[in-house]
Amino acid sequence: MGIVEILGVAGSLSLLAGWRLYLTILATGTAMHFGWLPLPEHLAALQVLANPWVLGVAAVGTIAEFLADKIPWIDSIWDTIHSIIRPLGGALLALALVDSSDPAWQVIAFLLGGGGALLSHGAKATTRAVVNVSPEPFSNAVVSTGEDVATGGLLALAIAYPPLAIVIAILLAVAAVIVIIALRRLLRNIKATLKRALGDEPPAAGELPPAQVPTLDR
Repeated sequence: MGIVEILGVAGSLSLLAGWRLYLTILATGTAMHFGWLPLPEHLAALQVLANPWVLGVAAVGTIAEFLADKIPWIDSIWDTIHSIIRPLGGALLALALVDSSDPAWQVIAFLLGGGGALLSHGAKATTRAVVNVSPEPFSNAVVSTGEDVATGGLLALAIAYPPLAIVIAILLAVAAVIVIIALRRLLRNIKATLKRALGDEPPAAGELPPAQVPTLDR
């Protein structure tokens, strides 16, 4: 297994952990425990995830996250709490895939894993904050269910086909960057619109405030 494929799998797991950390751990550990997926040899370092205690904790976390992620604003609170947990979990998952005898690659994997998880977590949390202001009551459930399905499907592909993992990791990273940039622009436009609506927008250059505009006496 080449270093590019290893980093691809590590990147995929880390980025998906930014969406669903507990589901990523549970799915990987369950597949290793029961042999449901043709796991490649390089995932042997993750054998600890097949431990029944680890699976039990991951299952509880998955259920809690599944329920919390469907409720408006509760999902944002959950995301805020996991702003450190997800990046750290993604970094540790990436670290477990790298040869422990090479400290340099361990540091690289830890930094890239944590950064990837933080990137996808930021995109997810920002998206959910925007969805929460939507008056449509089913938006959260639809978006959350889509994330559940996407996480499971992409995780299965990354584990079963390591050469494809690098493509998945790149696409996830690019998509996260695009989402964050687009949402930041959207939020900036919304903020500017609200300021204009409330009359808090500062006057343009050369324009007098309303109170200073001269009037003609009749």
